Order: sequence, then C-alpha cells, then structure tokens
Amino acid sequence: MSRMVRPVSAAGAGWAGLLVGAGYFGASLNWIVSPFLIDPVVYGWMAPFAVVLMAFGFGLFWAGAAAVAYRFPVRPLALAASLGAVELVRGHIFTGFPWALVGHMWHGWPVVQTVALWGATGLTVVTLAAASLPLLHRWRGAVGAVALLLAGTGFGLWQLEQPEPAAREASLRLVQPNAEQHLKWDPDQARILFQRQLEFTSAGTPADLTIWPETAVPYLLEYSPEVAPIITGASGGNKVAIGIQRVEGDRGWNSLRLLEGEGRVSATYDKFHLVPFGEYMPMGDLLQDWFGIGAFAAQVGNGYSPGNGPQVIDLGAALGKVLPLICYEAVFPQIARGAPERPDWMLQITNDAWFGTLTGPFQHFEQARLRAVEQGLPLIRVANTGVTAVIDARGRVVQSLPFGTAGYLDVAQVPGALAVTPYAAWGEGPVLLMLVALIGGSLLRRRPRVA
Repeated sequence: MSRMVRPVSAAGAGWAGLLVGAGYFGASLNWIVSPFLIDPVVYGWMAPFAVVLMAFGFGLFWAGAAAVAYRFPVRPLALAASLGAVELVRGHIFTGFPWALVGHMWHGWPVVQTVALWGATGLTVVTLAAASLPLLHRWRGAVGAVALLLAGTGFGLWQLEQPEPAAREASLRLVQPNAEQHLKWDPDQARILFQRQLEFTSAGTPADLTIWPETAVPYLLEYSPEVAPIITGASGGNKVAIGIQRVEGDRGWNSLRLLEGEGRVSATYDKFHLVPFGEYMPMGDLLQDWFGIGAFAAQVGNGYSPGNGPQVIDLGAALGKVLPLICYEAVFPQIARGAPERPDWMLQITNDAWFGTLTGPFQHFEQARLRAVEQGLPLIRVANTGVTAVIDARGRVVQSLPFGTAGYLDVAQVPGALAVTPYAAWGEGPVLLMLVALIGGSLLRRRPRVA
C-alpha cells in the first residue's frame, strides 16, 4: 500500500503549518496593502513587506498548532483542537485580531446563525472538527461531517423563521459622504464633504437621529465651537451622532459625539481598541516616559489615546440605549459582551476607505453582521466609504446604501432586539468545552500504522 506524503517530525509539521497558514492569510488579508497605496509615492514600497509579514506572522500560529498536534496519538482531532485554540488566542493576544477565522467561510449560509450559541470562534472549532472526521473514518466520517453541516443549517433556517421582535418607532438618517482617503483631509475637499453632509442632514424632514461616520467632521470642536450649532441647525435641533477627533491638551481621541439642541454635546464615546501602528504605536508612551523619545507617544499628540472602554449611551425613550463601536472595534466579540449593560442596539461608525474596494470593506461588514447574531441585537452601520446598512438581530440586511456612492439612508424603524443569546451569556465557555472534548478524543487511541 502506498504511503501518503506527510510530515515525519513535529518540526516538519510546523513548517507545513507555517506555509499553509501564510498562504491562507496572505490570500484572506490581501487588502492590507491598501493603506500603503493611499500615498503610493511615500508608502507604496512598504506594501509587499506588509502583506508578507502579516501572512507569515499569523502563519506562525498555525505552525505552532501543527507542531503540537503532531505529538498527539489522534492527529486530526488534535489539529482541530490546536488550530481552534490558537485562533481563539489570536483574537486576544497583542490586542487581538480575530479576522479571517476559518468559521468566517460560512458568511451568507444559514449555519452562521449558530454563532448565537458559541460565537465565531465556536463555529471555527466545529468546522475544523467536522473537517477532521473524514480523515479519521473516511466515508463514515464524511457522513458525520455532512450531518453536522445539515444540523447547523437546520438550526439556522429555524432561527430565521422565528417571529421578529417589535421594532422601535424612531427615525434614523445614515449619512455616507463617500470621501476618498487621499482627499479626505485636503482643506478644499474637506469643506466640500462637510457641506455635503450638512445637505444630507437637512434634506426633507430631519430624522430623530442623524448619524455621520467615523472622523466625518474635519474640524475640532475645541477650536471651532461654531461647528456644532451649524450641524444641529441642519437637523432642526434633533440629535446628530458625529464621528470626530477631539483633543485635551496634547492628547487626542477618535470619538463619537452626540450633538443636540443648539449644538450641545450631550454624550461622548472615545474609541478604546485602537489599531496598532495605525492609530497608535505600541509602547510609544513608555518610550516617552523612560527615554524621552516622543516621536511615537500618544501623550504628546503622536497618536490617539485609548478611551475608557465600552460605553452605553442613553438616547431617550424613543431611540433607546445604544452601544457605539468605532471602525474595527466591531470585529471583536468581547467588546459587545463587555458592555456595562445590555443595549437596545449597536452602532458602528467606520471609515472603510483604508480597506480598499475589493475585499477589505466587505469582510469588515460581514464581521459586523456576526456581532448582531452573537448578541441578538440589531446593528446600524454608517460608513464614510464602505457598506452603510441596517442589520437586524439575526444578521440580515434590512436596508443598505450602494457601495462607493454618496447619499443618505432614511430608516423609519430601528429593528428590535432578541432575548439574550447563549453566547452573550456564556461567552467562550462552550468553545473551551469543545476544545477540551477534542483534546480528550485525540488521546483516546494511538494512530494505526500505515502498511
């Protein structure tokens, strides 16, 4: 009987895991080159290094998983467990980056409704476990894998057929200015974009709440106090949630601020999960404190400072309570679970111009939909350039604006919230139990020799 080609040592398995992982992440995260092409003359040379370093950097997680799995008697189950474990770790370590999980392959399929039970990492572990079954038991394993898929699909279809919760009778206006990143901060273009958003806000009958995307306001309220009354003047004094930068002394924040009346700031949320190397430099403040090197320190204005954590804003009886998320905070399930209280809905403001126009904005959008399913909460998403949409508590797109166009979306009702989901209640507990079960299964018997 011919032998299958397989690694002959843990080191060989690790190298195989590294190369497979690098290929997977290089293909999945190809959009990482886009930020460097905003100003290609200055930064374009970095793009190839960025995609290679990110691909092989995340590939190291898979390398470690493969090397560990090689040492177990039942390697397919051990590999499912170790890959699931490192993907869970990847979502938390070094501030975390739970992007391109294996479970994300099910976007658009009913089986994705199972994330309400065990989250996106749980779906990843179940997918890996199902993939291991044919390696263990061939056709019987294949039947088992198909049965798992059908069970998940059946659960998803059943969920999607359940009655809808009562909607909130409150109107929203979602403003999408469609600013190209390389022109966004050009003074002349910034004034045009600001005026465009004012016109969208004031069109027809103003909404109860108008929402502008991340960093939509090119001015600082601290230095231009006349701007806030101009914005609320366009809304007829109704509430306007704006993405804006704010400063105190030498520190700056990427913020959402709620304006109403004659320009009064009634609430402020500061983004706290910042993008490493994009919004701040890791250890930048320590370099300032220890060595007096301020080039990377947020405390002297060279980068954003983090906010205090998740925050729920009470918008009043009609609009309810909202959990704001700024940009890629929506890819972290632990942020929604860490809210100080359960909101009525979630709001993501974002600027997806950084992600290009091919894969990045759509991957970002699909991950935001997962947060809705996990929490059983509707999500309103407002993008500068990207996907602006209303997502119900089961992750379905209720309304949306076309990608890459300037316009606004009027929403007559805010979708209702479901009861607390198992994932919202238990978090990663089910995932840990699944990993323990897989590790136990991988120790039950030794792998038979191949003749």
